[in-house]
Amino acid sequence: MAGRRARAAAVGVRRVIRAARTRRPLRAVLRAATLLGLVAVLWLSALQPAAAQTSRTWLPGAAQTGTVDQAEWERLVSRVELVLADPRATNLTLEQLRAQTAEWRSRFLAAQNANTARIQTLRGQLGALGPPPAEGQVETPEIAQRRADLTAQLAREQAPGVAAEEAFRHADGLIREIDQILRDRQADALMQLSPSPVNPTNWPVAVRELTGITRALGRELTSAWGSPLRRAQLHDNLPLIGLYLLVAMLLMVRGRQLAESLTLRMQMRASARGQMLLATLVSLAQVAVPFLGVLALVEALRASGMVGLRSQALVEALPQAGFTLLAARWLGGQVFPKRGDDGDGLLTLPPERRREGRWHVTALGFVLAGLTLGTGLLAPVVSPPAALSVLGYPFLALCGLLLLRIGQLMRRHVVLVSEEDSPRAFADRLIGLVGQAAMLLGVAGPVLGAVGYLTAGAALVYPAINSLALIALLMLAQRLVAELYALLRGGDAAWRDTLVPTLIGFAMVIASLPVFALVWGARESQLRELWTGLRDGFALGETRVSPADFLAFLVVFGVGFAVTRVVQGALRTSVLPKTSIEKGAQAAVVSGVGYLGVFVAVLLAVTATGLDLSNLAIVAGALSVGIGFGLQTVVSNFVSGIILLFERPIAEGDWIEVGGVMGTVRKISVRATVIQTFDRTDVIVPNADLISGHVTNWTRYNKTGRLIVPVSVAYGSDTRKVEQILYDVAEAQPLVSLNPAPSVLFRSFGADGLEFEVRVILRDVNFLLKVHSDMNHEIARRFVEENIEIPFGQTDVWLRNADDVARVLRALPAAAQAQTPAAAQAQTAAAQAPGPAAPPKETPR
Repeated sequence: MAGRRARAAAVGVRRVIRAARTRRPLRAVLRAATLLGLVAVLWLSALQPAAAQTSRTWLPGAAQTGTVDQAEWERLVSRVELVLADPRATNLTLEQLRAQTAEWRSRFLAAQNANTARIQTLRGQLGALGPPPAEGQVETPEIAQRRADLTAQLAREQAPGVAAEEAFRHADGLIREIDQILRDRQADALMQLSPSPVNPTNWPVAVRELTGITRALGRELTSAWGSPLRRAQLHDNLPLIGLYLLVAMLLMVRGRQLAESLTLRMQMRASARGQMLLATLVSLAQVAVPFLGVLALVEALRASGMVGLRSQALVEALPQAGFTLLAARWLGGQVFPKRGDDGDGLLTLPPERRREGRWHVTALGFVLAGLTLGTGLLAPVVSPPAALSVLGYPFLALCGLLLLRIGQLMRRHVVLVSEEDSPRAFADRLIGLVGQAAMLLGVAGPVLGAVGYLTAGAALVYPAINSLALIALLMLAQRLVAELYALLRGGDAAWRDTLVPTLIGFAMVIASLPVFALVWGARESQLRELWTGLRDGFALGETRVSPADFLAFLVVFGVGFAVTRVVQGALRTSVLPKTSIEKGAQAAVVSGVGYLGVFVAVLLAVTATGLDLSNLAIVAGALSVGIGFGLQTVVSNFVSGIILLFERPIAEGDWIEVGGVMGTVRKISVRATVIQTFDRTDVIVPNADLISGHVTNWTRYNKTGRLIVPVSVAYGSDTRKVEQILYDVAEAQPLVSLNPAPSVLFRSFGADGLEFEVRVILRDVNFLLKVHSDMNHEIARRFVEENIEIPFGQTDVWLRNADDVARVLRALPAAAQAQTPAAAQAQTAAAQAPGPAAPPKETPR
């Protein structure tokens, strides 16, 4: 089997190399991805039993719901209580017992709903018999006997549910005790004080431990080489080992370079449609192809037969270390890309800062990979605490320093963005906060480790690094989703910032919350407990409400609401237009159907969910008083809207005037009515004002209306001739009704002329302004033809002693030439002194 796998891998590698040499990098990457998929399938098939066991452990809903074995439950309770009383019990034992108890708790929860239908039937039968007789009253013997039988039967049917509820409470209490013990142990571990790694007295212990590990590896290699059987195995597997090493070298060196160059070329053409998406997907080969080389190297080491106890742990840790390093390099290239535009990466940074960021992330990958290998070396034996503290602190300090530098780069991004004129987005503010937290944790972790709290320092630094990586992956995934959505919608970049990619990104963030919780030390059992609580729900009165009930409520209400909208659309477009009902009544019918449909949808949703809201009646009654006072205006407008829709004093399209606002009714809703004025502006009027106030409706019941045209002519005009002209103009208008006939009135003698009025009835008042304008034009034309003057305001000013003033004004230029300016001013003032001017007198002309 191993030989066939090696030959298949060799054939795949040769094809990849041949495609790379023929300058077909994309095909080479695709074939490498296919090879990776083959390896992944083989790996998953090997891990299938363990995965199945993990899935059975993870899924809390997989509990059996059959008959409960009380004896088995009692035995489990005894075991759990003994373990809880033993302080030496390991965390693994507690987790296993907790999982078994949680499974029993799920069974008991399912058993609580046993015989529900039968219990409801018995309660209905008891209700049909009426209330029990009061004290001192005698009930009919037949009814009393029937009531006793039904009561006893009801007690028998309820007994399993009561017992299941008691067992459920017991199991839940045991689970809480186990969780409390695990939390206490976790807190104690974080606060455990280890030997200080900066104390020189602890360094010799670490040196001896490191020297011992090196000697142990040497002894293992010498012992393996001295074994004839292992040397024979090495000799027999030399061709296979050589093939594995060749494949590992090609994939880790040449394959990585090929993937990086191809990704860089595609990123340089990222402006083309879909190139950014394709470049990101192709860049995954930077991780996949070298990782295949790491796996080939591991297989070569295993095939050599020279692997001992410690080296076996090192070999088993090599794939994880290699993947950590490759993933860090890839992530650094995505967050801090090499191409020239500042806005292409996730952070807005200049090229030199991006280069610095790639170096920091790659260095972080090297440190974490070394930590993984070091942990593998120390795993087979129990090392002294001082040695573990001294050997582990350099990794913690380096990670803290690199985390501090990455946080500073994030803060630099925020500073550059804030210098621009555009306002900072929410993502930029979040990056700033995360950067500050990274800087703080990068300093706090090494400080705690130096004091001796190495576990607490590691619990701050390493989860912070993993969280930053996860945040970067989420941001990259959001960008890929936006790019894919824009590509599906035609390639326009404007689609990247629409609602759908944003909602998908929000859903990815919500889905990643359990991963963040695991990163920061949450146990899987805690997440399972949270999921169990969400799945089983909470008690609301005598009803248990779960998220599934809320989902069913939303689904039923959504279906009812959709059906209501469909019925409304059919009535509005197909049914009602074919009837003789006027437009306003049609709108009222459609709105009424909508309100009725929503109400029915809510009732159906509550009924389908099985919610018992009777226990909320008292609370609702107490709240209704306060809500009534607070929402009385809203309720008034709502009731007024219902009255408007059914009585229809106004309808959509009517020309109304209310509160000084004149316009056309555009929409009547439940709370307010929208009036579109003649300035094409929308005015929202509360419905209560339309019911309680004065409303002028110009077009509700008929469109006829009166038009008054005022006309003024000069004094001395022939009034009878003017009257006849106005009659002729009014009767010539096509929209003027002749029954009743137009009338012309000589109203008064005005200050500037003779005042007339033309009063006509229009058949369509919507054309009032147009008819008014046309009549004014015609009146002006006829007056010009008949030499009738239209007056205008005029004012005459009379001055007393006008001759003296004129003589003085004529003498001013000559006097000014003969005298100095000061004397001229004095003479002018003396000339104006005699006789004050009379007040102006206005005389009408």
